[in-house]
Amino acid sequence: MAISGSDEIDIKATPAAVMATLEDFASYPEWSSAHKKASVETTDDAGRPQRVRMTMQMVGITDEQVVDYSFDGNEKMSWSLVESSQQKSQEGTYTLTDNGDGTTHVTFELALDIKIKVPGFLLNKAKKGALETATKSLKKRVESQA
Repeated sequence: MAISGSDEIDIKATPAAVMATLEDFASYPEWSSAHKKASVETTDDAGRPQRVRMTMQMVGITDEQVVDYSFDGNEKMSWSLVESSQQKSQEGTYTLTDNGDGTTHVTFELALDIKIKVPGFLLNKAKKGALETATKSLKKRVESQA
């Protein structure tokens, strides 16, 4: 069952500050209610996270997953699912645009296909929660560290 969505938000911080929060996977459980554990398994040549293992929980479903990340400077972080207990696929992107006034416009996009059948109302609840966490919770985390 495939779902996708996107959301946008402005954050009072530079793209570098937003990206620093996005790269800090160990802290995700502190600001993302869906993330229960996250650890970086490998890094790229620039020292950025490349392969991350995480435990996620949303609407009563727990998922162990491995995800590969790629970066385009402080402007973009993309990922693809490598393995998962509950998903067939997952692709996501954060795009960060410098507004030129000390703020960053963040666009979050996510598409995934889950293995199990889930009632539509639960899928919608999970989608809404994921979008809010990816934008509003990220904003709160970044701005609280500024």
